[in-house]
Amino acid sequence: MQKPQVPATAKANLAPPHVSPQGRIQLYNDVDWEEFIREWVTAVEASYFQIKRFGGAGDRGADVAAFKTERGMEGPWDCFQGKHYSSPLGFADAGPEILKVFRAVNGGHWSMPDTYQFLAPRGCGTQLNQLLSQPTNLKAKFLEELADPKKPLGRDLDETERTAIAALATGTDFAMFRSVELLDAIATHRTTIYHVERFGTALADRPTHETPPDGLGPTETRYVDQLIDVYNERHPDQGIRPDNVLGHADVGEHFRRQREAFYKAESLRVYARDSVPPGTFDLLQEDIHAGVVDVVDVDHPDGWTRLSKTLAQVVSLPLSHHTLIQISDLEDRKGICHQLANADRLTWVRP
Repeated sequence: MQKPQVPATAKANLAPPHVSPQGRIQLYNDVDWEEFIREWVTAVEASYFQIKRFGGAGDRGADVAAFKTERGMEGPWDCFQGKHYSSPLGFADAGPEILKVFRAVNGGHWSMPDTYQFLAPRGCGTQLNQLLSQPTNLKAKFLEELADPKKPLGRDLDETERTAIAALATGTDFAMFRSVELLDAIATHRTTIYHVERFGTALADRPTHETPPDGLGPTETRYVDQLIDVYNERHPDQGIRPDNVLGHADVGEHFRRQREAFYKAESLRVYARDSVPPGTFDLLQEDIHAGVVDVVDVDHPDGWTRLSKTLAQVVSLPLSHHTLIQISDLEDRKGICHQLANADRLTWVRP
């Protein structure tokens, strides 16, 4: 599925925004506005098969298209038209866009969309709002303007195309043409993973993380093996294993804390997946790796020292520019080190 564009850094200003989302949107250009619509559509209907942005020359009035099947525009779909104008939309703005739809369908470029929705930061003017609220009157207005070759709407049409489009429009339910209020669009966008990054708002509260189960899970085998290597190097004659480590007098509590940190970091990964743009957690993990790998690579007398110095280093890293730091703590950072060890990107005991 084609996804909205994600900033390369996936980092956000943690300070409360001084400009409301409505105010920021007023400063957008056409591309910004269409990208906002693209993000918003992801929350409109979760069952869309695919969402694409076509904004630009030759889009035939379809800035963003949401397909309901693999047939794309040949099957059922919804069309979203963004108009980032300095004043509310009037029929003079909407009429030509409606005409584009009928011309595209008449020309065989696509099938008639199920809905055609206008989104404009300053909304629709009173007359257009009333017409969109009364589909019968909207149709009558459109056909009236279309029939008069002196009116701007049909000025560029030859008689053959005008007749065909009039017949198509006459058989169409104009309830398909709608408008979306800005505040409603922002409220829906707030439920997407893109909202925090776009508007710099505070992250939602983070759920309580999962407590590590008694038995080891299949996703934690490697970092546990690495910890066992550290413990056996430190206590070479005591046969420490994953099934008896918790009962060990010297390292049992240490092992429990490391598992707790790992599961906490895993819960942060899941939270990030559902709350912020893709890649946000990965970038935090990469910065943590960059911040500790030189400590890991230094010669240390043993794995215990290497591990201890790494965990001491990670809690002091300057990571406040990362979005997720506002809802994470020091244990998350330690847990990410164990995630990296789980992927063999950090190794505690050297041959």
